[in-house]
Order: sequence, then structure tokens, then C-alpha cells
Amino acid sequence: MLAASGARVTIFDRNGELAAAKARAIGGRFAAIDVSDERAVGAAIAEAAAAHGTARILVNCAGIGPPAKVIGRDGKPQPLDQFNVIVKVNLVGSYNVLAQFAAALHVDGPLGEERGVAINTASVAAFDGQIGQAGYAASKGGIVAMTLPIARELARYSIRVMTIAPGLFLTPLLESLPKEAQESLGKQAPFPARLGEPAEYARLVRSIIDNPMLNGEVIRLDGALRMGPK
Repeated sequence: MLAASGARVTIFDRNGELAAAKARAIGGRFAAIDVSDERAVGAAIAEAAAAHGTARILVNCAGIGPPAKVIGRDGKPQPLDQFNVIVKVNLVGSYNVLAQFAAALHVDGPLGEERGVAINTASVAAFDGQIGQAGYAASKGGIVAMTLPIARELARYSIRVMTIAPGLFLTPLLESLPKEAQESLGKQAPFPARLGEPAEYARLVRSIIDNPMLNGEVIRLDGALRMGPK
């Protein structure tokens, strides 16, 4: 959507092969990095700026979420490194990219009323976390919690900060499930009773970019879905 609207796009992804293919498809650039790597992100933002100019739009959507119960079947607690890596990628990674994006942008002049906008991706799990999602829900809850304080801080630089909390979307992970499983998951949403489409996420991103009064808020994008305990 961004590329089709005329934006010059750089994709950050740990999967260099996938990122390169996506970048070629949209006429953009890619950087094969871990978003939680401070030096790598800083270097990638500088390289993107050298090629495209200072970034004005950030969409943070990197994330992992392997399920794990606090107490496993063996009666032992979940290994702490499993919890840590989810928080490191989802929460620390989102903060890392946002902070370095804002630091690079705040010295540039505004375009009209504002300098730019950062859009993070949380999840309905931040509010309705299920059994086995302690790490994932905690990481996404952290993204929700930091939205307002960062928006308040960056207001002096005319930089907006928003968060989208999607429900069940047809991502590559869900696309790998059988069609029957996809339909069953989609029916959990009251309306529309289906999985969300990536284009619908993109449409909300576009709306946030276009509307300068959207700032410091979390928007659920879930068809009124409320997740049960399991």
C-alpha cells in the first residue's frame, strides 16, 4: 500500500530472502536485520536515509509468539529464555526501531503540520491473552502501554505515535493451516466472521497516516473478537 501510494519503502526482516523478494516486488529496499539489534537497526536506518531520504513513516510489525505454559507438562516452569526472546523481539525490537526512527527524524523540518508518524503493532492478546500466551501477551501489552507516553514525549517534535491491535489475520502462519482450520478461526469474530485480510490492516495504516488527529491511541482491528481463555 505504501509503495503503491508513492512512498519509498525499506523493509527490515531477519529473513533476508523473503525481504529481498518483497522489496523487489514493490520496487523498494531491504535490510536483513534483527529489530532488537541496536547497532544493526541504527545502521539500516542510516542506509535507508542515504537512499531514500529521512524516513517519515514507520510501521513496526515484526513479531513472534510461540505458545508456552508457565508450568509445562513436566511440572517445571517455562525456561526463562523462551519468555525473554518473545519480549526481546516484540517489545524491545519495536521500541528500538521506533526510538531510532524518531531520533533520526526529529532534527528534520516538518512537512506541513507534522514531521512523521510511527505505527506499532500490538495484538488483541494484549487485552484477551489466552492460556499459553503469557510471553506474547506481555510483549504486546507493553507495546500498548508505551503508546501514550511516547506520543506525549514526541509531540514536541510533531511526531505521532499510534498502535494497531489486530485480531486474527490471514498471515503466512495462518495460511499454512488447512482451509477448515482457517474458517473455524475466522468464525470466532462476530462480524465479519472471517480472518482479516492484510489489505485491511494496510487500509487502517493509511487512515492513520492521513488523519493527524489520530495520536497516542490503540485501535483494535478485530471484527469485535474477544478471545476466550483457550
